[in-house]
Amino acid sequence: MIAPECAPAAKTGGLGDVVFGLSRELEIRGNTVEIILPKYTTMRYDDIWGLEPVHHDLWVPWHGGAARCTVWVGFVHGRKCFFIEPHVADNFFGRDRLYGYADDIERFAFFSKAALEYLLQSGKRPDILHCHDWHTGLVPVLLCEQYRSALPDQRVCYTIHNFRHQGVTCSKVLSATGLGRPEHFLHADRLGDDTYSGSANLLKGGVVYSNFVTTVSPSHASEVQWGGADFGLARALGTHQGKFGGVLNGVDYDVWNPEVDRLIPARYSAGDIERKYENKRALRNRFWLQDKWGPIVAYVGRLDEQKGMHLVHHALFYTLAHGGQFVLLGDGFHGDKISSHFWHLKHYLNDNPDCHLEIGYQEELAHLVYAGADLVVVPSMFEPCGLAPLTAMRYGTVPVVRAAGGMIDTVFDRDYSPRPPWERNGYVFHQADNMGVESALHRALGLWYHHPAEFRHLMTSSMRSDYSWARPGQDYLNIYDYIRHK
Repeated sequence: MIAPECAPAAKTGGLGDVVFGLSRELEIRGNTVEIILPKYTTMRYDDIWGLEPVHHDLWVPWHGGAARCTVWVGFVHGRKCFFIEPHVADNFFGRDRLYGYADDIERFAFFSKAALEYLLQSGKRPDILHCHDWHTGLVPVLLCEQYRSALPDQRVCYTIHNFRHQGVTCSKVLSATGLGRPEHFLHADRLGDDTYSGSANLLKGGVVYSNFVTTVSPSHASEVQWGGADFGLARALGTHQGKFGGVLNGVDYDVWNPEVDRLIPARYSAGDIERKYENKRALRNRFWLQDKWGPIVAYVGRLDEQKGMHLVHHALFYTLAHGGQFVLLGDGFHGDKISSHFWHLKHYLNDNPDCHLEIGYQEELAHLVYAGADLVVVPSMFEPCGLAPLTAMRYGTVPVVRAAGGMIDTVFDRDYSPRPPWERNGYVFHQADNMGVESALHRALGLWYHHPAEFRHLMTSSMRSDYSWARPGQDYLNIYDYIRHK
């Protein structure tokens, strides 16, 4: 795995969970898996065991010279990880957050080059390089254009978690890595961006040069191919559609599972659902909510326009107006419009005993929110997979989602799904407006208030939905075998 994140040591969202969970599943199935990551200053070092330098002088060709790196090795809850620490004046990874800087593309172009250089110099020759998102889009390009004679047998599986972020840049970044022929690499059939003439698109490079490309659910694969959710990559995806498919993400049930979760006050199962309410009381105590009879609706995720934050805002006030309580656990970039809005909303609602907004993601707190809430709302504008509803269902917290991406594949409306009643596990709405989210919340809250036994049945149905890594793990092994022997 070559990736920008691996939970819980380095995580901003679902990508980190996927890298960790998939790696673990592949190891369970008898494969040796190693993960290459940047060595961020802001990693959670208490989640890394045995961290020590393994390569003191990794010299990486860069801007016509060479930059020295130290490579560290450590174990993130059993996953063997190599961390690349560049010693450069730009201090690429010694900053106060993982992303969000003007030179992000240069930072991860260097990381991609350094990852391959480490494989070359260390003598590691894995069968498969599994790369993730635009941050590693240059890995397959560099492998084919620069490292193929030294790494002749390596094949690349490339997973795109979010098509909106593509790493569009100028040819100078390519030249820094040694890809110095702009007329060649900026061609429309290679890295040339189809929207901004004369620019390189790292995500497109990953699509063109990889042996197989996946996104994180079958429905999202259809959306980006034929539904206009490609963010300008329609031509490249059409050209390479024979090596593109969707594999639904899984949830690591060793981490997100109320039966074994040590981060919640009371562990429980579908057959012992009563103990969930101990967590509900604990959540109210943690967030200073009044102890009353009523449902708790939650939002857990990034404060990002992708997530439909205007609908989260509406869901909050709709819940309060109908006697419920609302908690939000969200992280965003300091100072941006959406984060500022929810900071103001937090102050506005500060004295409301039925609402709490926690700005800034905390992994431990997320476990308590999932365990203590009755409903989780996920009204995304687009959602490649949607790990929040999958995680919530494992905790018996009923999802209320917009029909987008992977949530089409995983959440089946209690009232309107054609699926058998025992497979229905939540509430779904389609229109990205206030009336849409109201229509689903109205039905969900109505069931909670007026038919508690049926709501409890829905909770246990959602808990019995199996979205572990077992099936997607096998899907990825099938892809690996396919490209190895192609």
